[in-house]
Amino acid sequence: MNAEGIRKIFEEVRKGRLASDEAVQRLRHLPFEDLGFAKVDHHRALRAGMPEVILGEGKTPAQVAQIFSRLAKHGGNILATRTNPQQFAAVKKKAPKAEYRELARAVVLRRERKKYGKGIIAVVSAGTSDIPVAEEAVVTAELMGNDVERLYDVGVAGIHRLLANRGALTRARVVVVCAGMEGALPSVVGGLIGVPVIAVPTSVGYGAAFKGLAALLGMMNSCASNVSVVNIDNGFGAGYVASLINRL
Repeated sequence: MNAEGIRKIFEEVRKGRLASDEAVQRLRHLPFEDLGFAKVDHHRALRAGMPEVILGEGKTPAQVAQIFSRLAKHGGNILATRTNPQQFAAVKKKAPKAEYRELARAVVLRRERKKYGKGIIAVVSAGTSDIPVAEEAVVTAELMGNDVERLYDVGVAGIHRLLANRGALTRARVVVVCAGMEGALPSVVGGLIGVPVIAVPTSVGYGAAFKGLAALLGMMNSCASNVSVVNIDNGFGAGYVASLINRL
């Protein structure tokens, strides 16, 4: 529940449309609701501007569905990341309007489409294999009220592909770049533009890539001053931070 939702409750009570006992029932689970296996943070939207996001990895379908449904009852856009079809099926029974974004492995319930971003967020992938991580960033940024432009498979092995799409980069207010292997692409992008670049190392690559560690270290040592780095495969984190920057 966000500030606007609480104001609506107060207004309904003031106008006599809502009984005070019912208002108490709606507010009683603030700031969190204890489900036993999870403490659902209903105040997250008030503090951070986005409801609590569910990490599906490591949770049972029933757990994901119950958390999702409890969040959904308090309004706003709901997101669950790192999910599978079984978890989505369980969520769908409790939230019929929820959608599954297969590439991003995300369950989404989008009820608000208000734009909060002041510009475009560009999401770039070095290769096709990096797209699932990039899509997680896209889903997150869109759900947080941003216009997103995708620019996929433009890695340094064919740098002409990136340069041919330079206009998309220069239009963006923030750029998310997902790359595996040696992780060179964010530095190249950072050298072409003057806006924040959020680098996402992916676990794509052969042995010495060490499941994304090589890309992470390469990005951490970028000589492009506008590049910052999130964790390996953390498209969600990149999309979230890009959204916050785009609101400034």
